[in-house]
Amino acid sequence: MNTPAQDGFFMPAEWHPHSRCWMAWPVREAVWTEGLDAAREAYVEVAKAIARFEPVTMLAPSDQIADVSVQVGSGVGCLPMALSDSWTRDTAPTFVIDGKGGLAGIDWGFNAWGGLYPDHAEDAALAANLLIHLELPRYPAPLVTEGGAVHTDGEGTLLAVEATLVNDNRNPGKSRAEIEAELKAFTGATIVIWLPEGLIGDETGGHVDNLACFAAPGKVLTVAPGDQSEENHALLTANLEVLRSATDAKGRSLEVVELPLPKAKYKPDSTRLTLSYVNFYLPNGGLILPAFDDPADDKAYGILEDVFPEREIVQVPALPILHGGGGIHCITQQQPVAENGETAG
Repeated sequence: MNTPAQDGFFMPAEWHPHSRCWMAWPVREAVWTEGLDAAREAYVEVAKAIARFEPVTMLAPSDQIADVSVQVGSGVGCLPMALSDSWTRDTAPTFVIDGKGGLAGIDWGFNAWGGLYPDHAEDAALAANLLIHLELPRYPAPLVTEGGAVHTDGEGTLLAVEATLVNDNRNPGKSRAEIEAELKAFTGATIVIWLPEGLIGDETGGHVDNLACFAAPGKVLTVAPGDQSEENHALLTANLEVLRSATDAKGRSLEVVELPLPKAKYKPDSTRLTLSYVNFYLPNGGLILPAFDDPADDKAYGILEDVFPEREIVQVPALPILHGGGGIHCITQQQPVAENGETAG
């Protein structure tokens, strides 16, 4: 079978127009424990915020679909589908387009972030099941990764974290060069910019969507290192140096815009929450930004207002989501509009 790149497909930037946003209902009680109800309320708020800008469909187990439909309200669609939990950035397909009206999906190998949870079979099958529902071509990837581990400018440049993907808990025996070749073959990228490490406490092993993202071709948002008392200071400084010295697929040096790092907050077991303002979602014409009840919330809002003057920014309290291990970007997956303007799904 050909790869997406061989068939002319590529992963578009997240600002490419969307036909829909896919989310999934929190169901794994072991993840959420006493925070499950609060998490569900937060997911509803995110879904409603996105639905102001584009259609949203919430996936949920068939035995919960009626209750979920009531909770999300009439402005959000629901679709019954088996799932292990609620992180569609990582478990739904990574959609690709060919610029000629074609739309398809990458089905990455999924092993629950390096074996974090043994019972993840339904999440591992979710991308394939959703593509069947959408009647879209499926490209099964020979690489274990997640959608939150890669980010693109849509023009051939990919961001990824080396510690996440070049790791025996996902891709044993594969070198960085081999992994990079597979990423390029499936996303259509020609350059991969490797950041060394992810945030401390990130259960995924260090997803890039907590560290850096493109705001436009040639422009990257990233987390500021803060002062030396911040335990993430050294790794964020190293990532910043990589971005400042990098060139993209078009040969451009990157303009780097820094977002503040919120003050540390912790789970009851003392694990640090991976709070990041980079972990936002870009619906059509909008920006759904996490709020952490932190003084930096307003500063991040102001920076992003300057970076995205044409977008309406909606800030949503996200701490209940973070207690499950991810943020707003992690619980959303955009389905791009095919290049000829047709919408699928």
